[in-house]
Amino acid sequence: MREQLIASFQHALAQTHPARLTEQHLPEEAPALMVAVGKAALSMLEAARQRFPQVPFIAVPKAEAGRVWPHFPKGRILPASHPVPDERSVEAGQAILQAISKLQPDDLLLLLVSGGGSALMCAPWGVDLATKQALTQALLRSGADIQEMNAVRKHVSALKGGRLAAATPARILALYLSDVPGDDLSVVASGPTVPDDSTFAEALGVLDKYGLEFPQVRAHLSQGVQGALAESPKPGDPLFARVENRLIGSNQGLLEAAQNYWQAQGYQAVILSDRFQGEARELARFHANLVQSIRAHQEPFRPPVVLISGGEASVTVRGSGKGGRNQEFLAWLGFYLGREGVWALAADSDGIDGNTPAAGAIWQPDTWQRAREQGLDLKAFLEQNHSHGFFAAMNDLLITGETAHNLNDFRVLVVA
Repeated sequence: MREQLIASFQHALAQTHPARLTEQHLPEEAPALMVAVGKAALSMLEAARQRFPQVPFIAVPKAEAGRVWPHFPKGRILPASHPVPDERSVEAGQAILQAISKLQPDDLLLLLVSGGGSALMCAPWGVDLATKQALTQALLRSGADIQEMNAVRKHVSALKGGRLAAATPARILALYLSDVPGDDLSVVASGPTVPDDSTFAEALGVLDKYGLEFPQVRAHLSQGVQGALAESPKPGDPLFARVENRLIGSNQGLLEAAQNYWQAQGYQAVILSDRFQGEARELARFHANLVQSIRAHQEPFRPPVVLISGGEASVTVRGSGKGGRNQEFLAWLGFYLGREGVWALAADSDGIDGNTPAAGAIWQPDTWQRAREQGLDLKAFLEQNHSHGFFAAMNDLLITGETAHNLNDFRVLVVA
């Protein structure tokens, strides 16, 4: 069963590979410039370059230690930092702004966008880089959801929240891979070509909600609230008449690929939702309760059944450990189920779960018992947000390396 869990994840990744999805949506017309940004930037660019090998491009992938980046005469690859922007992210943002500003109204800009673009493509507005770095880290640790984080980031950026579209006169075809529940394109990479519903006032409200001070950020946002700064482009703005934003891949597609895999193996497979959000421990409690209901009452599904879910969990960090939202979900799931156990896999589709080298982990029916035999206190690991340490000690980490995907969380539970 362990091998089948891993195989279902690998199958889903293969079926939704960014190059495969991008190829299906490329325009007939050759663009004047191609820009790819996000964790799947190079995969998406791979398909675009095969179709348009002579078109100049800028690609901004996540920097990887020791990686040798290819050189192309007509293109620039500018690896940058994620999840916290750095000087390379600013260099990438400036290069993109400069390049797109030179395009003409008749030109076509092909923009390939995947999650992670918020940090990788950075153009601080009203704040300095150090402040933006500290702000990003604070938001990540606060438990703020992606919509709240992006409401703030859009209002301290010259690129996010539709501002990239406003920075060029060219026509734009933007192909988006969604890594957010509900596939709201204004949230993916902070929606550089998408109308923005959020406001300076809402961004300020996020800082208030989570008790984040940042005087420089507050001063900038307050200027916006008072009308001294231009708001981000809103729905109905005429500039979006020359912009086509197209969703080409999502978490739902990833889950459907997994469902097809399990059905081909002869299992009843059910997608619970691609929109789960909230604390990992609470999502784990829901899934544990569902497992217990299926076993006790054969409701709402008759076992054996494979439960598949996605979305994006969050973790409010209270301890000093190294976790990752999918590993934390799985550890809490095992804690709530106790000796009942279950076969389960939880992973981030990009191959990197939080600040760990693991994509996620695997829980087995005997994990609880094996942990007790080794003298491991699961609750103590959870109190320190150190689920990674627990699964490392149990030899149950799922290590894939970066997958070139970014289609959000992937969870599979096999209930016998």
